[in-house]
Amino acid sequence: MKKITLGLVFYFAILSVWAQGSLTGKVVDAKTGEVLVGASVWTEKLGRGSVTDLNGVFSLNKLPEGEVELRVSYLGFEPVQRKITLPFSGELLIQMVSREFLTEEFIVSATRASGSTPTTFHTITKEEIAKRNLGQDIPILLNFTPSVVTHSDAGAGVGYTGLRIRGTDQTRINVTVNGIPLNDAESHGVFWVNMPDFASSVENIQIQRGVGTSTNGAATFGASLNFQTDTRRDEAYAELDNGFGSFNTWRNTVKAGTGLLNNRFAVDARLSSITSDGYVDRAFSDLKSWFVSAGYYGEKHVVKLVTFSGKEQTYQSWWGLPEEKLENDRTWNYYTYDNETDNYQQDHYQLLYTGKLGSNWKTNLSLHYTYGRGYYEQFREDDDFESYGLDPVIIGNETIESTDIIRRRWLDNDFYGVVASANYISTDGKLDFIFGGGANRYDGDHFGEIIWARIAGATNIRDRYYDNNAVKDDRNIYAKATYEVSPGFNLFGDLQLRGISYTFFGVNDDRRIVDGSENYTFFNPKFGFSYEKGNRTWYASYAVANREPTRSDFTDNPITEVPRPERLNNIEAGLRAKSGNFTYNANFYFMDYKDQLILTGQINDVGAYIRENVASSYRAGIELDGAYRLSNTWTLGGNIAFSQNKIREFTEYIDDYSTEDFQQESFKYTNTDIAFSPNVVGSAIIEFKPVKNLSLNWLSKYVGRQYLDNTANEERSLDAFFTNDLRISYAATPRFFKGLEVNLLINNIFNELYEPNGYTFSYFVPGESSGRELITENFYYPQAGTNFLLGLRMKF
Repeated sequence: MKKITLGLVFYFAILSVWAQGSLTGKVVDAKTGEVLVGASVWTEKLGRGSVTDLNGVFSLNKLPEGEVELRVSYLGFEPVQRKITLPFSGELLIQMVSREFLTEEFIVSATRASGSTPTTFHTITKEEIAKRNLGQDIPILLNFTPSVVTHSDAGAGVGYTGLRIRGTDQTRINVTVNGIPLNDAESHGVFWVNMPDFASSVENIQIQRGVGTSTNGAATFGASLNFQTDTRRDEAYAELDNGFGSFNTWRNTVKAGTGLLNNRFAVDARLSSITSDGYVDRAFSDLKSWFVSAGYYGEKHVVKLVTFSGKEQTYQSWWGLPEEKLENDRTWNYYTYDNETDNYQQDHYQLLYTGKLGSNWKTNLSLHYTYGRGYYEQFREDDDFESYGLDPVIIGNETIESTDIIRRRWLDNDFYGVVASANYISTDGKLDFIFGGGANRYDGDHFGEIIWARIAGATNIRDRYYDNNAVKDDRNIYAKATYEVSPGFNLFGDLQLRGISYTFFGVNDDRRIVDGSENYTFFNPKFGFSYEKGNRTWYASYAVANREPTRSDFTDNPITEVPRPERLNNIEAGLRAKSGNFTYNANFYFMDYKDQLILTGQINDVGAYIRENVASSYRAGIELDGAYRLSNTWTLGGNIAFSQNKIREFTEYIDDYSTEDFQQESFKYTNTDIAFSPNVVGSAIIEFKPVKNLSLNWLSKYVGRQYLDNTANEERSLDAFFTNDLRISYAATPRFFKGLEVNLLINNIFNELYEPNGYTFSYFVPGESSGRELITENFYYPQAGTNFLLGLRMKF
C-alpha cells in the first residue's frame, strides 16, 4: 500500500511538472516596430512576471496549461491585455500603441545639454542610480563619474558628505532640482544631509562639467548637477526597500503610486528613514525624509505638484583627525559632549507646469518655496563672557570673566521664486530656440542662543548673543539657440544676464556689527559648434561665468574691502562616439580664472581668516571615459582625467607668535597647485553576468595627491589612494512579486587606509636655536576600511 501511494504521488507530481509550460514573446512599438526594452509583463491571476531584455524579449516559465491572462505595460504606451492558451507554439508578438501625452522632460530640458550641445556632460539614468543606492548620500553615489572626488565626515557615506568635480567644491557647483535652484543663496553650498534618500525619487541626473549651459541660481564655476524627480508611471505600484550594513547602518524606504487614474492623474509617494553610527566615534546620523508628487497629464499640458522634505540630526565630526592619530586611532572624535549635534529640517514645495502651444512652442513655468530651519549645539569650555556681550560675574571679591557655556547657532530661512522658459522648434527642425530665466528671493535669519552656562550671571535661557538678517534677490534671463547650418553641423549660442542684490544687517557671531548692501550685474555669454557624422559628434565651445562673493566674504571683511567678484573663461572641446559595442568620450578643457577667491592665511581685524582674490589661476585637463561590451557576459567601463591646476602667483600669511607682539609674516609663491585638485582621477568598472539576473561588478577608484592649501607643500597634503569595491546584484520575478532585487556592496575590499579631505594651518612659535619654529598642524577625515551594505527591494 505504501509503495502504491508513493507511486501515485510520484506519478501526479510528474504530470504536474509536465503540464507546466513556458511562454516566450517580444514587445514592440506598433508604429515603428522598434523593440521596447524594460516593458513589464505580468500574469494577472498567477502572480508571475518578467521584464523584456535588450532584444525586447520576455519569457515566463512554470505556467499551467490552459488560459493565461497577460498584462503588458510600458511608460508612454497604452497597456495591453491578452489571453493566451497554453501550450502556445512559436513566439508571441505584442504590439503597443504610444499614448498622446506631453512628456515631463521639458521641465528640465531648458537648463540641460542635448546631444548637439557643445559642452561636456554625463547623464545618469534611474536604473544606474538604483544599482548604487543603498542609503549613502548622493555624492557617494556619483563617486565613479568622471573627475569626481567624494568625501564623508563620518567616514561611511552617511551624514555630512561632499564632492568635488575637477577640483571645484560644492560652493562652485550649481545644483537644480526640476530647474529650481538648490544651492544656499549665501554660502553657495549644498548640504546633502538635508536630503536623505533623495536619490530614491530621482528620475535622472545630468552632470555638466565646466561652465555648461545657462541655468538658474548660483554661478556654475566648475560644474553643474541637474536633477529631475520621478516622472509618471502608468501602472500602480508599491515598493519596499530595506537594508542594513556596517556601523549599524539601517535604511527603510516605502514607495507607492497610483499609476495613471482616469487616463489623466497620478500620485506618487515615498517615506524614508536612514540611521547609522558612523565610522568615526559618535558620528551618528538619524535621517528622515518624505516625497509626494501629484500630477495632471494631458495631451498638451502637464501640471504637477512636487513636495519633499528632509530632517536630520547628526553628531558633529567636523573637527577632523589630528595627524598624530592617523596610525593608531583613526576613529577618534574631538567632540565628547553628548548633544554636540547638528539639527536641521528643509521643506521644498514646487508647482510645475509645462505645455505645448501649437506645433512649434513648448513652455514651462515653475513656482517654488523652500523653508529651512535648524541649529547646531556646542559645548564651549571656559569661554570669555566678553565673547557673548556679557559682563564679568562678581562673586564676593572674585571677578569671573569666563565660564563653560552651551550654545546653539541657528538658521531660519525662506527661499521662494519663479523660473520659466519657452522653447521654439522650427517646422524644418533646424532652429531650436529657448528663452528663459527666473527671479528668486532668499530671506535668512542668523542668530545664536545661550541655553546653559555654568556661571550664568545676568543671562537668561535662550538669550541671543548675535542676531542678523540677510535678504538676497537673484534674477536672470537667458536666450539660447542651436541652428543646423548644414546636415550635421550646428552652431550654438547662449547669452545670460544675471542681477544680484544682497543686503545684510545686524550683529555677527563675532559680535561685530555687519551692515551692508551690494549689487552685481553679470553678463555670461557662451558660443560653440558641434558636428555630427555617423555615430560621432565633435564639439567645441567658449563660455564665461561670473560669481559674486559668499556671505563670509562680506561679513568677515570690512565692508569697504569686500573682495571682487570672480570670473571664469572656459574652453571645452571634445568627441562623443559610439562604434558597435564601444562607446567613448574624450574632451579637453581650459578654465582660466580671474580674481579667484582663496584662503591665504590673511586675517581680519578680529583675527578671523578671510579669503582674498588672486589675479590669475587656471585648470587645464584631458578627460576620457568609455565602455566596451565584450560579450553578453562581460562589460568594461571606466574614466580617467589628467589635469594641471595652478595659481600663477599668490602671497601666504603665517601667524607669528615668536615675539611679544603678534604679527603675520608673508611668503610669495608662483605656479603652485590649487588646493584639493589632484592631477589624476580615474575609475574603472568591470561587470560580469555569469547567469541570467546575476550581476557582479568590480569598481576601482584612483585619486592622486591633493594639497591641503595652495602652497604645493607635500607636508600639507593628502596621499594618493586606490580603492576597490565589489557589488553583487540579483534580480528575479518570483510568484506574486513584480520584481525582487538583492544588492550587496562591499566597500574598500582591500581595507585601504585613506583620507580624501582635510585642512591645515601653520604658525611660528619661539624656538631655541633660530629664535622661532614653524609648526604645521594637519587634520584629516579618514574613511572607513572594509565595510558592507546589503539591500532588499521588493516590487509589487
